Amino acid sequence: MENSRPNIVRLYRERLNLLLDVTQTINEKHSVDDLMQEFETLLREELGVERVIVYTRGEGKWNQILACGVSQRQADAIDPERDLQGITKIENLALTERERLLIFDAVIPLYHEFKLMGYVLVGDKGEGDGISPTLRNLKYIQILANLIIVFIENKKMQMSLLKQESLKHEFEIATEIQRSLVPKDSEMLRTSFLSVRSLYKPHHAVGGDYYDVLPLSPYSVGFCIADVSGKGMGAALLMSNFQAIVRSLFTANISMSRLVKELNERLNYNSKNDKFITAFLGRYNKITGRLTYVNAGHLSPLLCAPGTEEIRELDTGSIALGMLDEMPVIEEGSIRIRKGTKLVAFTDGLVEVDEGNHVRNSFLELKEIMKSSEHIDEAMKRIDDMAERDKLNGFAFDDISVLGLEFMRNGSLIF
Repeated sequence: MENSRPNIVRLYRERLNLLLDVTQTINEKHSVDDLMQEFETLLREELGVERVIVYTRGEGKWNQILACGVSQRQADAIDPERDLQGITKIENLALTERERLLIFDAVIPLYHEFKLMGYVLVGDKGEGDGISPTLRNLKYIQILANLIIVFIENKKMQMSLLKQESLKHEFEIATEIQRSLVPKDSEMLRTSFLSVRSLYKPHHAVGGDYYDVLPLSPYSVGFCIADVSGKGMGAALLMSNFQAIVRSLFTANISMSRLVKELNERLNYNSKNDKFITAFLGRYNKITGRLTYVNAGHLSPLLCAPGTEEIRELDTGSIALGMLDEMPVIEEGSIRIRKGTKLVAFTDGLVEVDEGNHVRNSFLELKEIMKSSEHIDEAMKRIDDMAERDKLNGFAFDDISVLGLEFMRNGSLIF
């Protein structure tokens, strides 16, 4: 007994040093692979374990993160869901009926915060007399393995937080980029023959609304308002791509029908028919005083001539962009514009509001605003009040985009 006591003390000291080595490896922020390599070395060289497989649970499935001393066929034959189910404490496998596990001496379940998170299968050569090294060191192996499982879970949490932070940062950048694509009212094109006003009230951080006014020549202007199907990042990315295409294709010479046809082809190529875009595209020539347009499945803009309460809905055009590989029919609308005529184009977030038990349509209210407003500035101020009212009441459930124009025959572009 006197000789055995120093041996026991030395053994405990060695075990403690091994635990300290593992803890140091964890604290040095090594990878999971580094830690598993050190775990394998400890088992084989210090504890006499010859065969080991380690499983961890993550994302609803079992993952094998270490296998040594066994063939690939032996490792692949084990299904944790089938072969380890029901094992909740250390189990000696010498007499197990689970044939695939007979090459191992024991199975050790691993827990983190009282939740089963993994298994360690261990076995040795089975040679010599007395208790096998594996069975003799089961509790110690369990301590080591549980240290490692805690490290792995903490590593997963750390990586998840880093990923969330990275996604948040990317989302913020995407939001800024997408918002920058929708010009502010103060940034809109200025001309002496066309008064331009805009309104944008995003409902989500990123959205699929877009509008723009483009100088095409000293005497003509093009404009567009569009809404992509769906929400979120995918819609925003598609809309940013659509903006670039519009700006590259929309010229003073291209016909409106040709413009819509090419937009449809480019959109189908980029979105693979996954999404569609409703759009209203128009071109105004101040010399002829004529507005030509195509309404591609969009809500009809409202046109109101001065001195009259008549409201004209601009609905001539085609189906939405991206719905079919080829447009079956594209009609161009053409109107001679009188000086002082007002036009308001908008997305559905302005006129469709959710009042809880039903969706209210504000189309008639918008028409009344157009009839009773003398100038586009007054109309846009009242439209802004209407949109802000619905938004404050919690009725708005989509982005709100409005483009307001007032036409004057004489003048030129101001660059």
